[in-house]
Amino acid sequence: WHFGLRVKPPVGSATVRTTQESPSRVGMYLQLFIISRSGGLIFNQDLSEAAPHLTTNDWLRFGSTFHGLHAIAPQIAPVISGGIEKLETNTFKLQCFQSRTGIKFVLTAEANTAEMDSVLQKVYEAYTDYVLKNPFYELEMPIRVEKFSDAVQKIVQHYSSAAARSRRGI
Repeated sequence: WHFGLRVKPPVGSATVRTTQESPSRVGMYLQLFIISRSGGLIFNQDLSEAAPHLTTNDWLRFGSTFHGLHAIAPQIAPVISGGIEKLETNTFKLQCFQSRTGIKFVLTAEANTAEMDSVLQKVYEAYTDYVLKNPFYELEMPIRVEKFSDAVQKIVQHYSSAAARSRRGI
């Protein structure tokens, strides 16, 4: 699914910063969260200082809400669908990769950020390498594997710096 939503600024706000104001600026990856197949939030990580700061309850609410919307989307879609894959607005993007086992990897980024599908694929590979192969990890439980968190940061840094180099023509 591809949603094109228009976001209105809050009433009474003086200005709303959008990422489209600076076309030469490279977008940033903001947040990553992973939702178990039963709908529980099992991992979340801010990927940038620009990421909105959410409380633990906000993260849990966001994870379960997204899981529910993802499950309902194929039922209301006018075409055959596996759920929400991408949501784009004027100010941000959200992209979801669902594994064959039903685990959802969701990445948020500024509107002008590219290669979100590649980042999600690399994160999934890191998940299989560092989480699923960890003998102490139990499925459906929160992910507390430092090597995985470090790998996620390295993946994001790699794609962020590669995007910045390509913008500059290096």
